[in-house]
Amino acid sequence: MATDLIFRLPPSFDTVEDERRHRKERLTAALRIFGKFGFEEGVAGHITTRDPEHTDHFWVNPFGMSFKHIKVSDLILVNHQGQVVEGRYPVNEAAFAIHSQVHQARPGVVAAAHSHSTHGRAISALGQKLEPITQDVCAFYEDHGLFDDYTGVVTDLEEGKRIAAALGDYKAVILRNHGLLTVGETVDAAAWWFITMERSCQVQLLAKAAGTVVPIEPENAKLTHSQIGNDLVGWINYQPLYDQITREQPDLFD
Repeated sequence: MATDLIFRLPPSFDTVEDERRHRKERLTAALRIFGKFGFEEGVAGHITTRDPEHTDHFWVNPFGMSFKHIKVSDLILVNHQGQVVEGRYPVNEAAFAIHSQVHQARPGVVAAAHSHSTHGRAISALGQKLEPITQDVCAFYEDHGLFDDYTGVVTDLEEGKRIAAALGDYKAVILRNHGLLTVGETVDAAAWWFITMERSCQVQLLAKAAGTVVPIEPENAKLTHSQIGNDLVGWINYQPLYDQITREQPDLFD
């Protein structure tokens, strides 16, 4: 019988520099995965991670750079006045307007992900929330909101505040006529919630187009949420994707 089984858990760090490097590497890997999965739509979309030392600053992908090409050295550090304090590129104005308010409203959130993915946009166009029709989607049962408004490209901090309010204490929010936004205590969790939420949107659209769905009973949906809906489970689910992208595209660490 094997006695030294390997089971990965989120790491701890001896120095803030080590933690910063880790978050930046995970952020870059998540952006590459989003690019691989086709979550890009021109210059739209952004993932952020809070700096572990300057907690009112966040690291984010530069404006106008493909997710598929981003390296650790390309990331920019933005303060809560929207100024780039480290890096060579400008910040996406919408990224600042949304993410600055989410990070400010949720001090426990380390990372946030937003993109104009295809099926997320389709669900958002219906103004619908996700229904408990599969095991996987129960991660979001009573744990996602709906920002039931659309007033154009988000460039106003007040709009960002309204989005943060619709997110509330949830892990995700559907932005009507816009797309999805997810958050997590780690980059890995935030990225995983976005990926599985996008797929759950796809499943809901397919199932409802095919016929009448059979929902999971509320008590079982709540139980399943308690089993798969926490950030540690999100982190664990993400690790195979992280392994894949870092082996396929090791240049992301540059």
